[in-house]
Amino acid sequence: MQTLSTESQLPQLADLFRLLGDPTRLRIVVACLRGPTAVGDLAAALDLTSTLVSHHLRLLRAARLVKFERRGKHVLYSTADRHVSDMLQDMIEHIAEPHPEIA
Repeated sequence: MQTLSTESQLPQLADLFRLLGDPTRLRIVVACLRGPTAVGDLAAALDLTSTLVSHHLRLLRAARLVKFERRGKHVLYSTADRHVSDMLQDMIEHIAEPHPEIA
């Protein structure tokens, strides 16, 4: 496992977690785990407006959490890479684990 090489990486990491701390953005990224999806389909699946989804996708793209690809007239979004999908899957598994009460 690679460790943070400098203190300068901590603010960048905090920004990524802050972005994912927004429930709407997190829902969008989790929906993108399923594979390339159009904005309209994401909006319909999450009961959000396309405008709102597009706004959040712009922020998520800037942070390199999602990527897009053009297929003809369609723009499809998915998680940016395996690091993002692995991190989310690991966190989903982590919260699903039974845990003993802390005294």
